[in-house]
Amino acid sequence: MPDFLQIADIPAEELAAILEDAHKSKQSRLGKPKGFVDPEAPFSDCVVALIFDKPSTRTRLSFDVGVHQLGGKSIVVSTESTHRARGESVKDTALVLSRYVDLIMIRTFEDDILNELAQYSDSPVINGLTDSNHPCQILGDIMTFEEHRGTIKNKKVVWVGDGNNVCNSFLQAAGKFGFSLTFCGPQEFDPDASEIANAQEQGAEVILERDPKNCIPEADLIVTDTWVSIHEDNNPNTKLNSDLKVYQVNSTMMKMAKSDALFMHCLPAHREKEVTSEVLDGPQSVVFDEAENRLHIQKSIMKWCMGLL
Repeated sequence: MPDFLQIADIPAEELAAILEDAHKSKQSRLGKPKGFVDPEAPFSDCVVALIFDKPSTRTRLSFDVGVHQLGGKSIVVSTESTHRARGESVKDTALVLSRYVDLIMIRTFEDDILNELAQYSDSPVINGLTDSNHPCQILGDIMTFEEHRGTIKNKKVVWVGDGNNVCNSFLQAAGKFGFSLTFCGPQEFDPDASEIANAQEQGAEVILERDPKNCIPEADLIVTDTWVSIHEDNNPNTKLNSDLKVYQVNSTMMKMAKSDALFMHCLPAHREKEVTSEVLDGPQSVVFDEAENRLHIQKSIMKWCMGLL
């Protein structure tokens, strides 16, 4: 059964099947309590390990609730509570975990941890986030765009600010779903060069632009993220904030885009830094739809990993 490690690994038609299933699943649950188990209960005999090397709100709750709605059982584990915190290898952890559970989701740091876990686990592994990728988030974002505006193919997506792990996954998605991606930020914060090259090889238009006035017009979707990781927030980098200040998503910037352009942010947000509250809470913002759709898309990703799509 396949792992879900990054969008680049998965054929476009299979990504489309995951999205289609997520839309159907969400519709089927309208009006039902959050704890209602899906009638088919496809995970009724499954146990899923949810491993967190980093703190989490949306990833933790959406996967945990999602496993329950699928009829399965979840075990939420922080690394500090396991022997990995005392030096047990990722390999040994993987070999043990796959004797206990049917599926593993991990939210971690280096890709090496994710890849080693997948290499030695007999159970499928899902990337809940690494320092270089956040694939579940981007499929949730595409699901959200489709709900509000239809297909994302041939649309103009503008990423504003820091070319981080979420931006990298957007680049991978551009090649799979056929939208253009413009990165608008300082050169020192450009996304990974290999991700840009790979997206272009897949046929995606990728543009690097420094001036928001040149890239925001005609945008169908504007996306940003925190300038400093929420986990590194104890020592604010004033130079970073100063360098990126011109890239704050505010009402002036949104007015430069198409009148029906959407705004996305994976959350948590630093209000009045990378985005103003006026935009975050405004009519073009779909950030809380994004957050909800993490639940539905991840249920479909889990089903795909278990060969149920």
